[in-house]
Amino acid sequence: MLKATNLKHSFDYLLFENVNIELNPKDKVAIIGSSGSGKSTLLHILSTFLKPQDGNVTYNGKDIYSIPNKELIKIRRHDFGIIFQFHYLFNTFTALENLKAAALLAGTSVDYKLLERLNIKDVINQNIQTLSGGQQQRVSIARVLTKRPKIIFADEPTGNLDKQNANEVIDILFEYCDEHNASLLTVTHDYEIAKKFDKVFELKNKRLNVWKF
Repeated sequence: MLKATNLKHSFDYLLFENVNIELNPKDKVAIIGSSGSGKSTLLHILSTFLKPQDGNVTYNGKDIYSIPNKELIKIRRHDFGIIFQFHYLFNTFTALENLKAAALLAGTSVDYKLLERLNIKDVINQNIQTLSGGQQQRVSIARVLTKRPKIIFADEPTGNLDKQNANEVIDILFEYCDEHNASLLTVTHDYEIAKKFDKVFELKNKRLNVWKF
């Protein structure tokens, strides 16, 4: 479904090179690595937000950085869901209004059972600014799943959650992938969370390799 070949990228220094990774339906993949290793940069490249300096990324056989912009926007809107490390929610909206905006753009509807599962149903009509960091993070996750994406890209999705909530959120993301034939790619510092994934890679010494734990 998604395939990256020989990716290379640098800013003031080389972050990584010769990176290869593939995502198929129902895959749950975690990428670990130290701060500054390039994990988030790699995620941005795979999710259409940053063109690599070398290599290519194909989605359903098409190079995402060579297709027309209209087609790329359609993929972002309907096929890819991105859980950012920072929530980027509309601060003047309620939590529910944030979800309805996502549903409107994607042509879907809000799943109220999901809100119960994420323990945010009771606060859904509150303004985003009145919610805790953990609640905002769960609203952000609900917003992404509301789109019904085929691939979920998650940048530290459990960073603002305690251990119990973190594990519950990962379980929900896994369930979504199994039920919707979708895949999940997560970057994380949490090695315990990473161990829950089917495949784990480590970005280290400018290379991406299978992590042995």
